[in-house]
Amino acid sequence: MLTLKNVCWKPEDGEAVLRGIDLQVQTGKLTVVTGPNGGGKTSLAKVIAGLNQITEGSILLDGIDITDMDITERAKFGISYAFQQPVRFKGITVRDLLELASGGQMKEETICEILAKVGLCTKDYIDREVNASLSGGEIKRIEIATVLARRNSRLIIFDEPEAGIDLWSFSGLIDTFGELKKDSDKALLVISHQERLLEIADEIAVIVDGKVRISGPGKEIMPQLMEGEKSGACPIGKEW
Repeated sequence: MLTLKNVCWKPEDGEAVLRGIDLQVQTGKLTVVTGPNGGGKTSLAKVIAGLNQITEGSILLDGIDITDMDITERAKFGISYAFQQPVRFKGITVRDLLELASGGQMKEETICEILAKVGLCTKDYIDREVNASLSGGEIKRIEIATVLARRNSRLIIFDEPEAGIDLWSFSGLIDTFGELKKDSDKALLVISHQERLLEIADEIAVIVDGKVRISGPGKEIMPQLMEGEKSGACPIGKEW
């Protein structure tokens, strides 16, 4: 379980972005963090992954304080993070990237299963370089595949996995998230405003202006969000 206590973050040259976040992401459950653009969702994902160091508060994973760990130490400890804007690797193939993520050689059938979960055909992609020849949607799906390939993950973070993904592939990802949350050894955190992801969430947290506005079981929070969407007070979708 991931526990955040009074987590604050402020960039060196700007105002505070996270302003005292208290949140739990439970093992074996899918937690979706949503809220308006600019509210601090991606910043939250980055401080959990270790890309940014918090300025106040503490972060614990399975009872261990990881606040002072850097991104490499957190990755070794079991935190997997899929970027909102994935990076490209010239000279490295999709097979290479998946095997690096998994920590060893992989059977082709295993690679095929993982790529199928993100809507990619193995024969067309397994030996392709992860470079500028790939579209934004393709590179996003490949990065999600690398996260799925990791064997030691305790916490998996997806930052807006729907970005750049076509509808068919996203439907497949919904099924994948449904399978992932059945794994009692992993906690799953998704940053998203996509309604279909919110509908399958075990827990939902709404972040506004760097604070948790409301959080709780998805079946309780989702009706409030939908009611707010109708009234215009709490929109989901275009504005979020």
